[in-house]
Amino acid sequence: MITYGLFLYIALTLLVTVIAHGTDQAGVVPLRRFSPYLSRKEARNILCSAEIFILLAGVSLCRIAVGNDYWVYRDNFKLIAQDRYVSYEPGFTYVVKFLQWFLSYDNYLPIFAFFSIVTTFFMVKALHEQGEWFVFSVYIFMTAGYYFGSLNNVRYYLALSIAMYSIKYIHEKDYVKFTSLIILASLFHKSVLIVIPLYILAAVKWNVFGHMAMALACGSFIAVPGLYRKVIFLFYPFYEGSMFDKGLTSITSIGRALAIFLFSLIYIKKVRDDAKLRFGFYCNLFALLLYTFCSFMPEISRIGFYLSITNVFYIPSLLLRIENKKAKAIWSILIALAFAAFFALFLKSAYQTDIRILPYYNWIFQ
Repeated sequence: MITYGLFLYIALTLLVTVIAHGTDQAGVVPLRRFSPYLSRKEARNILCSAEIFILLAGVSLCRIAVGNDYWVYRDNFKLIAQDRYVSYEPGFTYVVKFLQWFLSYDNYLPIFAFFSIVTTFFMVKALHEQGEWFVFSVYIFMTAGYYFGSLNNVRYYLALSIAMYSIKYIHEKDYVKFTSLIILASLFHKSVLIVIPLYILAAVKWNVFGHMAMALACGSFIAVPGLYRKVIFLFYPFYEGSMFDKGLTSITSIGRALAIFLFSLIYIKKVRDDAKLRFGFYCNLFALLLYTFCSFMPEISRIGFYLSITNVFYIPSLLLRIENKKAKAIWSILIALAFAAFFALFLKSAYQTDIRILPYYNWIFQ
């Protein structure tokens, strides 16, 4: 049965994809730095991105009681207002405290709205600046569930959005800005620090010895998982034995990463010869290995998302580099259908208590 929330999510996905298709581009043209005037193409690109931002931010900031941790955050907002301890990173706590200075007690809706706007801004800005095939990047971003996941786990998705934006600095080899941005993001969710080594490693041009080291690392994951768990729990002691420490991994995530890996192998020469493609390839490969060999890690999906979100840029970029028009069209259709199927599975699971982004409620009409 199609409910109001389900219809809204499907309609929103279709609408932003249509808007993205209206951009006069296969990749957003950067603004001219020293010109006060915009070309028609630049203005259209900015307008389309702004429309997408308004739609996505609007649905997010108008939500109420959406997400399995929504009321947990609301309760912790009250604790923060009372100067009591909460297990949140200091950046998030101080921002909430600052916002509460302007608000009455337990006025939590504007706080959720603020984080919705900031998270959506970084996501759309990343798509605008880094999407070489903008419409396809937007389509994957929506159907892979990255946007809809942001209606849950407020701190994590804020950090994820900043990590998504930081990828541009990896490609520019500006590691100072990249590291600074990730450190800033870690003030809201410290798990994002893992992307500093992972993204830098993904940008390396790996040789045979590097691949051998990768294989040995996977072997160690199998041989001594207890050692890795001890290291993890030094930083996250509250995860040990918690509801997040289940030793589970997602078969769907493994299947998706494996399918992208096999598709990449068909065009591996293009991947080897292009720094941006190599980065996306290795991020996806790291995600596949983590999902497959590291189920002993609590919340492995969070680390996997930092890696798999690069597919939003990687897959369209690889498709653009296929010279054979017929092959490009066939692969584009097959990949679009695959993500549509994944989107259907995602929406089916959205009612589960550990996700609960459906049913959708908003404070305007309900």
